[in-house]
Amino acid sequence: MDKIIIEGGNRLVGEVEISGAKNSALALLSAGLLTDDWNTFHNIPKLKDIDTIKTLLLHIGAEIEEDGNTLKIRTRNPENLEAPYEMVKTMRASALVLGPLLARFKMARVSLPGGCAIGARPINLHLMALEKMGADIKIEKGYVITKAERLKGARIYFDISTVTGTENIMMAAALADGVTVLENAACEPEVSELANVLNKMGACIKGSGTDCITIEGVERLKPVIHTVMPDRIEAGTFMVASGMTKGDILIENCPIQHLEALATKLRETGMEIEIENNGVRATGHSLIKSVDVKTLPYPGFPTDMQAQMMAMMCIANGLSVMTETVFENRFMHVSELRRMGANIRIEGRNAIIEGRPFISGAPVMATDLRASASLVLAGLAAEGITEVSRVYHLDRGYERIEEKLAKLGANIKRVKE
Repeated sequence: MDKIIIEGGNRLVGEVEISGAKNSALALLSAGLLTDDWNTFHNIPKLKDIDTIKTLLLHIGAEIEEDGNTLKIRTRNPENLEAPYEMVKTMRASALVLGPLLARFKMARVSLPGGCAIGARPINLHLMALEKMGADIKIEKGYVITKAERLKGARIYFDISTVTGTENIMMAAALADGVTVLENAACEPEVSELANVLNKMGACIKGSGTDCITIEGVERLKPVIHTVMPDRIEAGTFMVASGMTKGDILIENCPIQHLEALATKLRETGMEIEIENNGVRATGHSLIKSVDVKTLPYPGFPTDMQAQMMAMMCIANGLSVMTETVFENRFMHVSELRRMGANIRIEGRNAIIEGRPFISGAPVMATDLRASASLVLAGLAAEGITEVSRVYHLDRGYERIEEKLAKLGANIKRVKE
């Protein structure tokens, strides 16, 4: 098992290129099940979660070819129309194969995801929608077994905005009979990218990017060639890294149009966020002003940036409040930040942070993907040495982050524990 060792105090300066969006890539590779010929996706990041979805697709019977960051997928004669527990427990997004398998092959067997480190994320909304579309659904021994000769269009209202639910049902509805309307649909950019790709495949989807998406089902979809958009959360993480280290980073391939809520808050801290020809320049200064943050579904402040922003507030001037409204258990990084000297107290869904002039390096342990990023950021700004263990969480969503940070001037290395 690896750990990352950081000696803090170095100012980050230079250029960094953002990798492809993990959450988009997972949905797009799942959509590859909807056609019977080669789909080609460029800019696929090298991540643990991508390895997991590839393993799952191969288990189903897909063919996969790789060349660098390009991945091709073809599914003609699947052997197993299922997502086993061993894969779904590792990555909940594995449930994204449910809609495509049911729509194209008339049956799917997918493990229930169970618990999750940052809170309960059940797929009950996915199942409710598929049932309305005519699917027969049974739950046996921890698995959801769905069958449908052909799904039928329906009007579906999601009680809670759900990204994977919207994506799953959008893929299923693309091959259904009639029109499906998704109300209170997720508006995230990754949902819009999936809709755009499905339309390139021959689907008829309107309204993506809004909370009402209309899908007119078609008989058949065709293969697609597509380049995955850059990862907005990775870009946001480097923006915060620049602010915490008084840095000056040009973030190339930065999807700033999807980061307005974060950019607004960073400017309030005193950072400069400027659009340039080659990307976005994020510049930090000696004084970090405290700001309050409330996480919300897109286009609000992303829950996936809450932990990183909290790390920044630990060294800000003044008192700040972080309110988490999306997941009920997403403050597990607090105890680790406290080990580094952060002054944080939890009151329900609020974290109250009293900023301090400095925090100190310490041995800390990652508990989830974004928590691990927050601990790396804290280590960059801390006095002394920070050791972050269990960095397999980090590898789920950040491609070569220690290499990218080292090129910017960080004193950081990965070692075997």
